[in-house]
Amino acid sequence: MTATILFVDDEPDLEALILQKFRRQIRDGQLALIFARDGLEALESLEENPHVDMVVSDINMPRMDGLSLLAKLQETEDKKSTVIVSAYGDMSNIRTAMNRGAFDFLTKPIDFADLEATIDKTIRHVEMLREVRRRQVAAERAHAALSRHFSPELAKRLAAGGEGEGIEVQWRNVATIFTDITGFTSLVESAPPETLGELLNEYVGGMTEIVFAHEGTVAKIIGDAIQVLFNAPGDQPDYATRAVACAHDLDAWAQDFCARQKAKSVNIGTTRIGIHAGPALVGNFGGNRFFDYTAYGDSINIAARLEAANKHLGTRICVSASVAEAAENFQGRPVGDLILRGRSEPLRAFEPLPRAKFEAPETALYSEAFAKMEAGDAGAMPAFAALVGMHADDPLAGFHLKRLLNGAKGTRMQLE
Repeated sequence: MTATILFVDDEPDLEALILQKFRRQIRDGQLALIFARDGLEALESLEENPHVDMVVSDINMPRMDGLSLLAKLQETEDKKSTVIVSAYGDMSNIRTAMNRGAFDFLTKPIDFADLEATIDKTIRHVEMLREVRRRQVAAERAHAALSRHFSPELAKRLAAGGEGEGIEVQWRNVATIFTDITGFTSLVESAPPETLGELLNEYVGGMTEIVFAHEGTVAKIIGDAIQVLFNAPGDQPDYATRAVACAHDLDAWAQDFCARQKAKSVNIGTTRIGIHAGPALVGNFGGNRFFDYTAYGDSINIAARLEAANKHLGTRICVSASVAEAAENFQGRPVGDLILRGRSEPLRAFEPLPRAKFEAPETALYSEAFAKMEAGDAGAMPAFAALVGMHADDPLAGFHLKRLLNGAKGTRMQLE
């Protein structure tokens, strides 16, 4: 690295003397020297050469003295490290210079060994400051990238931990949430761009805040669809419990959002949510240029399929048995054994319920009807018929009744 130094002094012989004393460093590319005769000329030179590393300035000069120049330099954003030169007996000016932010001082007549040592010390200080700034900028960039995926506190910890720490690609057991809005494509085609942009920003922003409140990780946002991870990048032993609680809050917020939009004559569809827990390949897949923290694997695909299954079932939230079994005090009702698109083996699924609905009498009636259907009991059809008769707003009960009326038996069902 070549250090560039600006010497500011009105003595006519100084330039030749300095060039002579530092000829070896100049020849070897260690130093580049610039000269100015007073403070005003120095400021003009700095405008033309913003890469100057340090300034060595005399105090007594015409037009603008060294103390005035120092004050001007301290007002700039890129404060140059400045060494002030003055007569030995002029300690009051030297004290003023140090109070105004001078890095160091030299006395006249200049001892060139002392000058060389002072230059070396100042350049090391400049390089240290630049390294600190570089790391700060890198940390700010890392934090900005991490903030798209992680809660604010977690983003701070990851950014402070250094680039790549904690986000390397690895296999982890995770709980994955997928959310999607029904009929959003139609809304995109019909809504004015400004309305759509405002709506989508509010929706994604609100949903993301809920995810972060539960300390989840936003792995992907594609339009209205959101993919969320728990137990990544850090360990969360209660990740299944967190995922279910987060899903309930997402569902409640999305319903309220839908109602608010309807009051504005904007019809937005229901948000569907799917959750599955299992192993996945998780980490930053963005390479060196981009940061893309996400997850891949069969368990991720299952969560997406469960989200889509809601459309057939009439439910808003559908979770796999791996989630229901791992979540603490899970409250919900069985949906059935689903053969999801692209899979041959059935997967037991559940509909998680808020406490009030779980404890309601109709949930017990549903469980009784489901048990009969699972056992192949002929009483399943009238049991579901009675439940639908009392609660026509229960789409899952209506789904099973329709299946039974169409001749289906048991709890295994193929979903396309």
